[in-house]
Amino acid sequence: MLQQHLQQQQDLQQQQDLQQQQQLQQQQQLQQQQQLQQQLTMKVRSPNPTDQQQQQQQQQQQQQQRQQQQPQQQQQQQQQQQ
Repeated sequence: MLQQHLQQQQDLQQQQDLQQQQQLQQQQQLQQQQQLQQQLTMKVRSPNPTDQQQQQQQQQQQQQQRQQQQPQQQQQQQQQQQ
């Protein structure tokens, strides 16, 4: 009985992890698409140096967000193994 219960918990956690990973991937894809669109519109508008600077800052911020989200997943996976 106990083992069954533990197994169910593990399954649940795995499902949650999977969902988180999928959400992360979707977010990343969305961000990449947005960046591409920004790059395209920038080129059309004007090769303004300040525009390019702003865009680089945005990209850096997004990368930081991704790195913050990923360690949480690793922690959860370690808990499962124990």
